[in-house]
Amino acid sequence: QVQLVESGGGLVQPGGSLRLSCVASGKFFMLYVMGWYRQAPGKQREMVATIASGGTINYADSVKGRFTISRDNDKNTVYLQMNSLKPEDTAVYYCQIIGRTDSWGQGTQVTVSS
Repeated sequence: QVQLVESGGGLVQPGGSLRLSCVASGKFFMLYVMGWYRQAPGKQREMVATIASGGTINYADSVKGRFTISRDNDKNTVYLQMNSLKPEDTAVYYCQIIGRTDSWGQGTQVTVSS
């Protein structure tokens, strides 16, 4: 079974940058479309970006041009480079196998505040 562990969150000022990482267990990472989600308190979980092994990438409109999703299949890792951060980006960020809804990790907190 796949386990996903997010890291890299923290407190950053508006306009700053963070790089999130998600390490997956198992041998079948290449088969999965991976995604980053985020959830602010009292809000629905929101898709931020997705990436397939073949390179197909999708972004939410709210982050397009500022965030970059990437993956390293040799390291079973997906990344989210977050630039030009805004206060509205504040949320817990989760990585997930697209199509999987049965479990979520702890996520990593991103707080953007001056």
